Amino acid sequence: MESLTSGTLAGTGSFRCEECGFVATLAAADTLPRCPGCGGSNFTRASLFGATRFEREVEPEAHPERRDALVAEARDAIDAPGQYLVFEDGGQMRTIPLDREWTRIGRSLAADLRFDDPTVSRRHALLVRQPDGVRVLDDRSLNGVFVNGERVEWRSLSEGDEIVVGRYRLRFLDIAAETVAAGARPLEAQ
Repeated sequence: MESLTSGTLAGTGSFRCEECGFVATLAAADTLPRCPGCGGSNFTRASLFGATRFEREVEPEAHPERRDALVAEARDAIDAPGQYLVFEDGGQMRTIPLDREWTRIGRSLAADLRFDDPTVSRRHALLVRQPDGVRVLDDRSLNGVFVNGERVEWRSLSEGDEIVVGRYRLRFLDIAAETVAAGARPLEAQ
């Protein structure tokens, strides 16, 4: 029986990488490859119904002080009140204004915020803006949506909340008009 969950001959089914959560689906006598997400070789049998699906925890960030400095820079560069998502992409901070009622996050070409990464589901999360605030909803993703380290199905967002989608860490910013008037630099100054 152990040959069906370990070694190179895994058997038919889905297997989750223990390092990054990437899911590989195998047929018959396929062998487990190295993980395309992180290069790891430790897989466990994946199940939509098993408890392990919801036990995944967000790994602590390696350099949170660097990210906090980049988020502060991005916040200073915002010159209009509103809600924004800020995240690091290739060493640069990207700022995405949330100006529509629905913002889809995922790997799909139809996503409003697209991450071409195997740890992100095609339809991973939805951000919903309404008069009473902004909510994040898990759109039936495989790896889940985390807010401030806790896996959520949906959650109302507050200023500074961290949203984890796959391996991406997004910061929710809710910039009030008073904050912009207090002296933030315009975007052109960067």
